[in-house]
Amino acid sequence: MRVLQLGKYWRKDGGIETHVKTLCKSLASAGVDVVNLVSSIDRRGNRFEIDGYTVVESPSLGVCSSTSMTPSMVLDARRLQAEKPFDIVHLHFPDPMSHLVSLALPARIPRVITWHSDIVKQRHLLKLYRPFQLREIMRAKAIVAATPSHFESSTQIPAKYPAAQKYVIPFGMDFGWLDLTPIIAAKAETIKAQTAGGFLVFALGRHVEYKGFDVLIRAIQHTIAYLVLGGEGPLTSQLKTLAQQLGVADRVRFAGRLNQAELAAHYHACDILCLPSITPNEAFGIVQIEAMACGKPVICTQLNNGVNAINPNMYTGLTTPANNPHALAQAIEQLQYDQPLRRRLGLNAKQHSYDQFSIQHMVKQQLRVYENLLAR
Repeated sequence: MRVLQLGKYWRKDGGIETHVKTLCKSLASAGVDVVNLVSSIDRRGNRFEIDGYTVVESPSLGVCSSTSMTPSMVLDARRLQAEKPFDIVHLHFPDPMSHLVSLALPARIPRVITWHSDIVKQRHLLKLYRPFQLREIMRAKAIVAATPSHFESSTQIPAKYPAAQKYVIPFGMDFGWLDLTPIIAAKAETIKAQTAGGFLVFALGRHVEYKGFDVLIRAIQHTIAYLVLGGEGPLTSQLKTLAQQLGVADRVRFAGRLNQAELAAHYHACDILCLPSITPNEAFGIVQIEAMACGKPVICTQLNNGVNAINPNMYTGLTTPANNPHALAQAIEQLQYDQPLRRRLGLNAKQHSYDQFSIQHMVKQQLRVYENLLAR
């Protein structure tokens, strides 16, 4: 079986990109011939083999309205199809660029769409794009979502789309890199020491508006907790300025972009993870699962989508109203001072992550979808 995955980027670590990389590696290990066609982050193209599959980066002309302008992906997709025809084309929405690539490939190839989220921010552009989006959705032979909430909360998957072609497949995670090895434990001790033993809140992601990191910094102002904020982005300097203005710069550390070992160490060092997103742009939150696998409770916000399906309130963590610093501060303090609750939620979180989000479960179900389509 030869499958084309349209995975947005390779050299970025967003939720879609992380999932696609895991999916490609897992499918390749199951004997599938996988190509991950992505946009480069610059004008340089590239092609290489990794983890048993092929990555093709197409040169990009830049980004407009959160969409990479990479017309060369169309030509690369045609070349790859000419080298050896694909059996399945797998798109990951929202991503209009992958939609354009799909239109350039033979219609007879079954399309699968993994629905990560609706288009939320570009509402005006959506009005222009909507007819094309609907056409691609309706011709897809299967739509996959990580949780039932993705289907229930979506306003962009048409009600007339056949229910029999909707599949819930939880995203699988490779938890091996999160093992508490002696090296990771030593790194975690160093991180914890920087807070002088204080209560440590960890948050991670691109520093963009919908992540709500400004709300989290305002919440920290009303606690005595420490915050380590990983990642970077266009709002990094503004967030640092906010921490200075609120007088919490001594309790907020900006860790920057973290490699895998550093990230694992931060998960083990923290007392809780916080996902303070303020809009449904945050549709899943893989970082929640990673923290849970390390036995950490999660505080998330009520977004009525996959974020809340992953982190059931009072079972694996706490849920607060979005964009509410005071409610977020209260939740942080609740977990800081109620140690039995924190311990119980952490144990539940670890069990929940391993039970629901294994790679083996994901790959088995995804292969079944592919095979059913090809059998038809």
